Amino acid sequence: MFVVEVTVGLLVGSTAVLADGLDMLSDATVYAIALAAIGRSARFKVNSARLSGVLLLALGIALLWEVARRLQVGVAPEGLWMMAVSLPALAVNVIVLRLLSHQRNGEVHLRAAWIFTRADVVANVAVIFSGLAVMLTGLRYFDLFVGAAIGVYVIREALEILKDARSERNSPA
Repeated sequence: MFVVEVTVGLLVGSTAVLADGLDMLSDATVYAIALAAIGRSARFKVNSARLSGVLLLALGIALLWEVARRLQVGVAPEGLWMMAVSLPALAVNVIVLRLLSHQRNGEVHLRAAWIFTRADVVANVAVIFSGLAVMLTGLRYFDLFVGAAIGVYVIREALEILKDARSERNSPA
């Protein structure tokens, strides 16, 4: 989904779809980190969650920078394409969220994976509505707003993961 969303986001000029695609890349990274942490020490798991949070924070900042750049030079994206690529992404994320639902109160590195996926579901729904609004009005600001909102939401999720990792690190074993 990362390749599909980033490609479509670039082709149709959608900041929201591009943001969602880049978020998919960060998710794949977090899943790999979480899998690598299974069976490892508590310290490794906390460091894995911390790395996930830092990656997500960097992504959120980059997304906000891209929104600012496109505010200066962008055009209205193709709303129909935005919705067409976001619907299967939503389906994938809902399936993954259900698979991870029993981990949302588990170990810190798996909670981070659940948080990432939860953010994706919210982002997919927002992109779909943004695509509809762009299609009906022709205004690019819906796309830019959703792209910025995804960036801010991603930063908030990153801070939650980092806080959780810090708490886990400071708690007695």
